[in-house]
Amino acid sequence: MKTGKVGLLTLAIGVAISGFFAAKIMIIPSQDNPVSLLGKLIKNNERESKVPQFNDIKDVKQKKLAFFTFLKPAVKHQNAIIAGERQFLISLKLHLEKAISLTHADEFRLQQIADKYQYSTRRIDVETINKLLNRVDLIPEHMVLIQAANETGWGSSRFAREGLNFFGQWCFQKGCGLVPQSRSDGLSHEVAVFNTVEDSVASYMRNLNSNAAYSLFRSIRADMRAEGQEPSAARLVYGLVNYSERQEAYIDELLEMLRQNQPYLVDKNETNPAV
Repeated sequence: MKTGKVGLLTLAIGVAISGFFAAKIMIIPSQDNPVSLLGKLIKNNERESKVPQFNDIKDVKQKKLAFFTFLKPAVKHQNAIIAGERQFLISLKLHLEKAISLTHADEFRLQQIADKYQYSTRRIDVETINKLLNRVDLIPEHMVLIQAANETGWGSSRFAREGLNFFGQWCFQKGCGLVPQSRSDGLSHEVAVFNTVEDSVASYMRNLNSNAAYSLFRSIRADMRAEGQEPSAARLVYGLVNYSERQEAYIDELLEMLRQNQPYLVDKNETNPAV
């Protein structure tokens, strides 16, 4: 990876947290239904039928468009949920800054959001809200789509077809997912199975927004916010250095995929797409 694209401090932080890369594979359960995210080891034909046969599409352009079109609604929906949570936190912050007391309903929802994003709230103040805002933020749609394409071979992988797992996430309870055929002796992880595409996208987004392995990702995003910029895939992808054992090579691959696939990522109504 060309280090000129990212500051030395960013790289230093990335190296410092490299020990956490395996946390990519953790599944953070939904607060609403902690069990529903994971399926069973047995192949589920009904689940598999939800994924189009992308390999049957011979035209490469059409295949890419079909893959992105399939995933976009779930990505947009999850980002909309996050946007609502973020706006709620911003409104609470304004109340606190004006010394306006929070209602019990406000405090309850705040605790729900903190639990979802794996943040322990010792007290409710502006500092707590600011730290939560670093986690409760959007994931650029283009980055999500490109990473899903990379992890699944454009939706053709066994884990995407049988487990609706588009981001290579692991789980660790026996029977929680699909056993990788190439799993090394002595390892017990499985590839998580999800009931819906929405569950897969939601779990992936919570992982990036919560896990210690992606603190660099969140730091880059917070810096962009502080500079008055919208988070972009082209900059935030550097925060995924711990998502793969390949690290810098993985980032280079994602950046190249972003560059090559811009024509397929842009919605028809986008005039100035941000990558």
